[in-house]
This record gives sequence, C-alpha cells and structure tokens, in this order.
Amino acid sequence: MNTFLDNYFKLTENKTTVRKELTAGLIIFFTMSYILIVNPKILSETGMDQEALFTTTALATIFATLMMGLLAKLPIAQAPGMGLNSFFAYSVVLGMGYSWQFALTAVFIEGIIFIILTFFNIRELIVKSIPKVLKDAIPVGIGLFITLIGLKGAGIIVSDPNTLLRMGDFSQHSVWIALLGLVITAVLFARNINGAILIGIVISTIFGFIMGDVTLPQKSLIGIPPSIEPIFGKAIEPMLSFSGWKQILSMDMLIVVFTFLFVNLFDTVGTLIGVVSKIGLADEEGNFPQIKKALFADALGTTVGAILGTSTITSYVESASGVASGGRTGLTAVGTALMFALALFIAPLFLLVPAAATAPALIIVGLFMISSVVKINFEDMTEGLPAFLTIVFMPFTYSIAEGIVFGMLSFTLLKLFSGRKQEVTTTVYIVSFLFLVKIILDAMHLI
Repeated sequence: MNTFLDNYFKLTENKTTVRKELTAGLIIFFTMSYILIVNPKILSETGMDQEALFTTTALATIFATLMMGLLAKLPIAQAPGMGLNSFFAYSVVLGMGYSWQFALTAVFIEGIIFIILTFFNIRELIVKSIPKVLKDAIPVGIGLFITLIGLKGAGIIVSDPNTLLRMGDFSQHSVWIALLGLVITAVLFARNINGAILIGIVISTIFGFIMGDVTLPQKSLIGIPPSIEPIFGKAIEPMLSFSGWKQILSMDMLIVVFTFLFVNLFDTVGTLIGVVSKIGLADEEGNFPQIKKALFADALGTTVGAILGTSTITSYVESASGVASGGRTGLTAVGTALMFALALFIAPLFLLVPAAATAPALIIVGLFMISSVVKINFEDMTEGLPAFLTIVFMPFTYSIAEGIVFGMLSFTLLKLFSGRKQEVTTTVYIVSFLFLVKIILDAMHLI
C-alpha cells in the first residue's frame, strides 16, 4: 500500500511520508472544520433545510477535496466558500428576492462555464498572465489575511465602530487559549519537533477544556448523517420547465453568475498561487504544471456541489496550515477528505476543537507566507505599489479576490501611463478591463 501511495503521489520525490501527509491533512481539517457549522447556518437563512445542509456541506467538501488530491495531486482542500455563501443567501435570495433553487441553478451554471473555460485553457491563461510581482505579493497578502482570521477567531482582535479594529478582552479565555497555543507551537517549531502545529492544537484544546470552554458532548458521538433529500438536485429543476428557462435567461441570472464566476476564480487562483509557492512547485514566473488539473478540480467541485445543494466551492486558504506542517502532495488533501468523511458520523468529537485552538496554526502559517515579500522591488513604483495594494487589500477587504483586482488594475494603469505598456500582456489588459466593469457594476449596485 505504501509503495502504491509513494508511486502515485511521488512521496519520496517530494521528500515526504504517508504519516507526514496524513498529519498535514488532519491539521487542515481542524483549521477549516468550522465550515460544517457556518455554511449550514448561513444557507439555512434562505429556507433550506439546515440538517440536510450539514450533510451536503461535508459531501461537497469530500468530493471537491478528493478531486484536488487525486487529480491535481496538490495539498489543497476545497469547500463551500465563505463570502460566496453569504452572497448566495443575503444578496441573491434575501436581497434580490429569488428562491434558493434559483441561486443553486446560478452556481450550477457557473460550474459548467468553469469546466468549459478550463477545457479551453482560458482559466489557465488568466492564471499565467498574472504578473510575477503580483504572484510574489499574493502569498504575503494571504499570510496577513489568514493571520487576521486567526486573531479574530481567538478574540485577540475584535471589531470596533470607531477604529474598525481594536485589541480584544484579555479576560476572555479564548485569548489565553490562543496565546498559549501560539507560544507552544512556536517553541516546538524552534526545536524542530515534527507535528508542531497539530500538537499545539491538541494542547490548546485540552487547556480550553480545563478553562471550561470545551465541553464533552452529552449525546452519542456516533450517528447517521441527516438526509440531503430536501435540497438534492434542486439546481437543475428550473431547467426542466419553460418558466425556469425564463429566469435562467434573465439579466439578473447573468449578473449573479458573473459575480459567482469572478469571486470564485480569483479566490481560487490566489489560494493556489499562495499555497503552491510555499511547496516549491512553481517556476520563476510563479506558474506550476498542475494549474489546469487544479482548476478542473475546482470546476467539478462547484458543479457537483450545486447538484448536492450548496453554494460555490473554492480552494481554502487554510490549506497553508497543512503545507506549513509538511504536506507536499495530494495525499494531504485525501487525508483532509477522510477526516470530513469521519466527521459525517462522529461530528461531535471533531467539532470539540474551538476556534481559539486553531488560531495559533493560522498565525504561524501567516508568518511563513510573508517570506516572499523580499522578492518584491518596492523601489520601482510601477511594481511596488501594485504589490503593496495586493497585500493590504486582502486583509483589509477580507477578500483574496479584491486584493488581486486592485493589484492587477494598478499594475496595468501604472505601466500604461509610465510609458512601459510593453510590460503588460494582452491578457492582462482584458482581465483588467473586466475588473473595471465589475467595479462599475458594483458602484451602480447591480451586483
């Protein structure tokens, strides 16, 4: 078995082991398992069955992550995207007044379009067209972004109506759970102890139990997952009637699909570039051989996820926590998928881990990801400013996609008006134009 896994995932070639890969997969699961709670809660606001959504969220995550692991062979997990599920629920359904079935159809159409774009190498062309300076900046922005997620999840940083952010309340146990975990994890790394992040999560969880913030479940740990029948297959129902096609061919559907396409494309691209750059698979231009397969796995995940009954699937930035702990191949993603499969039946056990216990992992990963900042030439304004905007927009707008948008737009405009238009490719001009259209539609409140 180990020989088969070694040959298929090229473990020896990537200087890793089955144990290291599965441990990395477990860490990724812990850092993103919140999706099993948050996604059903958000989407149920539309009237969808919350229990069915729990099962669907897990199944869609398992399928999409397996596709990334087995097809693209990358240590990246996929699940219903945060932000995309909010747009689904609060904008399309509760805001625009459409049914959740309509929204699922939009996600399904998006997935089909992504499959077509990937087949014809259009998505790969877009990824390769991103300027190298932005490919160096994207991991830095993601590092700050996931650090902010970790600090916020632990309550170390909280929102403030006057200053936007401020220091949290140190009387809260979550703050001390996270700080203890951070120190322990950092010390373990300094001592070159394998599994430092996982050990930190376990010790933080135990400390949380001692502090009374983690309670053992009262009911049985094992149970059959709820049925997905109330939401399964609803995405394709409108295609079976004349009135359904009337909605599908409407301007509202076009705008909704465009928004799903836009956000998912650049969230996925940003995560892929950020995580892969830390594995060492990218070339000098920041490209890597598995681009097409990775994007195809994403497109398949979104399409199947819509049929199962959930919002758009995207690659998860928390995957960087697995890479930081030694994950190098698709076996890491397979390990994460296996954990989600177990969670279907023993969810109470896996969901014991509090957000404060996973916060140190995200903060440490944020530290590792900012290292590429030294590759950026900040003395050249036409490169330094786009890189800087890419970096700061990700945490400040809470969106990887927005960081890429403003980084790419500023890169194009600065090169164009500085007399260096030859440094901008035709694809970058086209993508920048589409970004501008998206911003204008946003300003007109059309999306």
